[in-house]
Amino acid sequence: MNQRSEAGRDGESAGAPVRPSGFDPELSAELRRWMDRRWSRLADWPAERLLAAKARGAGTSVSVVLPALNEQQTVGRIVESIRTQLVEAVPLVDEIVVVDSGSSDRTGEVAAAAGARVVHRDEILPSLPPVPGKGEVLWRSLLVTSGDVVCFVDADLRRFDAGLVRGILGPLLTDPSVQLVKAAYDRPLLNSGGVSPGGGGRVTELVARPLLNLHWPALAGIVQPLAGEYAARRSLLQRLPFPSGYGVELGLLVDTLAAAGLDAIAQVDVGSRYHRHQADHALGRMASEIWQTALARLESEGRWVGSEPVHTGFTQFHRQDDGFRALTSEVATLERPPMCSVAQYRERMVSAGRIAQDS
Repeated sequence: MNQRSEAGRDGESAGAPVRPSGFDPELSAELRRWMDRRWSRLADWPAERLLAAKARGAGTSVSVVLPALNEQQTVGRIVESIRTQLVEAVPLVDEIVVVDSGSSDRTGEVAAAAGARVVHRDEILPSLPPVPGKGEVLWRSLLVTSGDVVCFVDADLRRFDAGLVRGILGPLLTDPSVQLVKAAYDRPLLNSGGVSPGGGGRVTELVARPLLNLHWPALAGIVQPLAGEYAARRSLLQRLPFPSGYGVELGLLVDTLAAAGLDAIAQVDVGSRYHRHQADHALGRMASEIWQTALARLESEGRWVGSEPVHTGFTQFHRQDDGFRALTSEVATLERPPMCSVAQYRERMVSAGRIAQDS
């Protein structure tokens, strides 16, 4: 059922179609059908509708996870917005968890004061030494959250509104066939001269989008494949491997396509998102991790065979007074196994009756 039509019947005016203004004739029929069926917008998901859907779904529980590293300037406002709007005013969210991966500032203190439960990355599964990376934090967060649906939100967002969370929860709370929902948005670039519309998302346009169009064209309709704002069912996430670094978003997207099919993925237009932009050298390392994640999946699908292991040293150049200096860093991406294969997690889920003993 088309989600927008259903929203209209529930009393929320769906307005104009959410699909792009005019389909490109080159789009495949599959992609056209998916865009018509699985695209929606924030206005399609009023809080009252989602509360009713959550109740019908036997009280589907929701966890919001913020991975954080030195985000004291922004994390408090994000947590407060979610708490006041989606925990207190409208009880859609059951827990807000900030996973701190080693902040040297007051990130944890600020987040706790705003109402989040703060957990340090190294306290989760302490028998397994952690590795740096965003994906590592997201993977470990499954061990310290309980929601049937897990919603990830970056902790560096500016001008944040909790409507973003409500939007990406919408398809999951109203349609049991949806497994993963990505936020779609514009990414204006904030700089000293003001705001440049569409100035963000450089790695998406230069790396992720070409990779998806070339190798996974069914995912070409995803507006922000690297978005850090997305929600998914725990039953899906616990079955997927997690790249430890910045390749985690691409990896989860591609793996969801393989595990559940395109129709299990939806996206919601939530307007614009503002966050801190990284320097080009940092983006280069991020791009390398994303490439490694893509190559690993192509290899597992039998579509690429490397003659030798991928080289994980990454050399970049910095201008100094006496010329260029070459600096090489290691950007290897570790793949964490599906969480349901981790003994501590399985024991917890079995005891809660959420995983069968012999599954």
